[in-house]
Amino acid sequence: MSDFPTTARVVIIGGGAVGVSTLYHLAKAGWSDCVLLEKNELTAGSTWHAAGNCPNFSSSWAIMNMQRYSLEMYRTLAEDVDYPMNYHVTGALRLGHTKERMQEFERVASMGRYQGLQLDMLSPEQLKEYYPFLETHDLAGGLWDPLDGDIDPAQLTQATAKGARDLGAKIQRFCPATGVTQNDDDTWIVHTDKGDIACDYVVNCGGYYAARIGEWFKPYGGRDVPMVVMSHQYFLTEEIPEIEAWTKENGKKLPMIRDVDSSYYLRQDKNGLNLGPYERNCKAHWVTSDDPMPEDFSFQLYPDDLERLEWYIEDAMARVPVLGTAGVGRNINGPIPYAPDGLPLMGPMPGVKNAFEAHSFTFGIVQAGGAGKVMAEWITTGETEWDMWAVDARRYTAHCDFEFCRDKALETYGHEYAMHFPHHQWPAARNKKLSPNHDRMIADGAQMGAFNGWERACWFAQDGDDTSEAGTETWDRQGSWTAAVKREVEAVSTGTGVIDMAGFSRFTLSGDGAAEWLRSMVAGALPKIGRMNLVYFADSRGRVVTEMSCIRHGEDDFTFMTAAVAQWHDYELLWRNLPAGLTLNDVSADYTTMLVTGPTSRDLLAGVSDADLSAGWLSLQQAKIAGQDAMFARVSFVGELGWEVHVPTAHAAQVYTVLRAAGATPFGMFALDSMRIEKGYRTWKGDLSTDYTMLEAGLGRFVKLTKEQDFPGKAALVQEQKQGSNKAFATLIIDAPDADAPYMSTIWHDGAVVGETTSGAYGYRVNASIALAMLRPDLAAPGTELEVNIFGKMCKAVVQEDQPLWDPENARLRA
Repeated sequence: MSDFPTTARVVIIGGGAVGVSTLYHLAKAGWSDCVLLEKNELTAGSTWHAAGNCPNFSSSWAIMNMQRYSLEMYRTLAEDVDYPMNYHVTGALRLGHTKERMQEFERVASMGRYQGLQLDMLSPEQLKEYYPFLETHDLAGGLWDPLDGDIDPAQLTQATAKGARDLGAKIQRFCPATGVTQNDDDTWIVHTDKGDIACDYVVNCGGYYAARIGEWFKPYGGRDVPMVVMSHQYFLTEEIPEIEAWTKENGKKLPMIRDVDSSYYLRQDKNGLNLGPYERNCKAHWVTSDDPMPEDFSFQLYPDDLERLEWYIEDAMARVPVLGTAGVGRNINGPIPYAPDGLPLMGPMPGVKNAFEAHSFTFGIVQAGGAGKVMAEWITTGETEWDMWAVDARRYTAHCDFEFCRDKALETYGHEYAMHFPHHQWPAARNKKLSPNHDRMIADGAQMGAFNGWERACWFAQDGDDTSEAGTETWDRQGSWTAAVKREVEAVSTGTGVIDMAGFSRFTLSGDGAAEWLRSMVAGALPKIGRMNLVYFADSRGRVVTEMSCIRHGEDDFTFMTAAVAQWHDYELLWRNLPAGLTLNDVSADYTTMLVTGPTSRDLLAGVSDADLSAGWLSLQQAKIAGQDAMFARVSFVGELGWEVHVPTAHAAQVYTVLRAAGATPFGMFALDSMRIEKGYRTWKGDLSTDYTMLEAGLGRFVKLTKEQDFPGKAALVQEQKQGSNKAFATLIIDAPDADAPYMSTIWHDGAVVGETTSGAYGYRVNASIALAMLRPDLAAPGTELEVNIFGKMCKAVVQEDQPLWDPENARLRA
């Protein structure tokens, strides 16, 4: 036992591909005093039975970054650490059955090319050239990634383990962690059967055991880990002579096939085939009392259940007939962890200081390399190179109970290859958080969407409108919602509209010195007492961490409001840095907000409230509405005369009923988005992210570099101001007849990519397709002509003046 480590900088719990990669990257970053604990042998969990497929493809910019990094790393890893590996770069085909699928391929291919990948669109005839055994008569085309392939998961893990050990990190196999204790200074003791390890940081890389490990952290602020274990099956055929002959003749393996519309992958394995479906009639394990989670499931599998795959097997045999000529050689049915959206849970552990997590990887082999890099950055610096909100564990909050996680995991697994259309709402695990006005809105025709579990109206249907799920399954501008959004925008711009914004995140901060502490946290100035403004938090590079509305009630008395989905992220930004003596509370559930806005909103509110409606822009006041206490804030995210009316949740229904009776027209989130883009207002984790600095994002007016207090990113922003920014924010009007620009559409000039869109929508008040964009600075001048790739179509775009498209003088807003 003399070599057992009793201290470490970081202890990682879990020896799968992700945990070992995290250890390897920490050691590469110079943190070699780190220990990994594995209860059995490395790879004993999901890693050992993983198929090992390695795609670049993802419709998420963050996930594509992570997977691209992994594949780059794997291509040289054997040489880098001197460990032989089986890594086959075969290339892969994705098959498209429909126009909508081909549009998705076009979008992802454009994103990939921006990241330096060569993703090619193919015709059915070209697909046949790559894969001669393929039936293509009913296909619209496909996508080719020459760098796709497969890797041996065990060898990958052992290679990164060797690399970590060579750099001084330690791995303790057959050494299960049994619990944790947090010290008063927020450091940790990790308990094992072999002894205790004192450390600064703990990382939960427990794979499908991550929820059980998460229980240890609940006494220190942790929560139920939002994940479910799914059963994933794939089977290997016996050898197929035709494939053996083709391989010998061509000296390589067949490329992988993913028939994403049918929902399976098919790849060559030796001289046979490996078929892995994601079936709709899928199954979760260890979720019922008669199927308890075992203490140890190392190197074990579930019983075969091939009947679930029958349709997929038949479909694959019709697509590649040689599949049907061979018998099943071996079936693999093993556990894979699923977060509700199928993306991993990574980053700071919600509610717990000095603890991190990296688990619930459904594609852990291809993501392990990038995950290790990202986790090492998060742990050593608190910041990541790429914005990683897509996988941030804080994206799921308290509404994620067991039923939510199970139902969403089943839905996500069964639609693993589904297209995520911008106006489509997935139906599983809904109605977790309801506004007091929910039933009234439903009666008014509201088509709802979930925002951090809160149900909000996206649009309001009238008699005859298509309210089917299928009506929203399109990338095009014209859909079931289009006429309604146009109606709602017109109602707001000519009369008065009301939107129930249930679920705003809301925190109170108070205590002597609160204002001075905030001045050292935010990039700009605080509002005066009785006023409100926007405040921005930056990281050490000057990049945008978040935006909050700051309401100042007294010298050291504040309320912060932020996006519903940002609740845990933004609360923790304050909480993790909070000085002793200050009090921070999350009061999100206690209050709700209604935006009452439009040119007649003053007259309407005058009839139902006693507020002083002559008070100016950004003013605050306490008043009565419908006989209830409320705070009136003179702001409007749609760019019309208006007020946010903040009321206790208990009184929301009375206030909403009175507003509707007075003539306010209900409008939804889709109309709100259209109108905010016409004003150039940014949204969090779209236009505002850590991919951009404050100055790049056009937020210079919210940065006060001359203030005496230091704040995160100040030095970097001072340097950027001197040297110039790498990107510049701009608003584009696009000649886009069919569809508006989605997030990360590439922008072109003279045959080169020069930027990307961060959000896009049709502006019904200005009658144009609009995109907010980040450009090469020399091209951000008004009148510059560019092109935007929208689902494969190059559409002319023109840079607009640096002002709102709608009401550029803000006369309506300040009326």
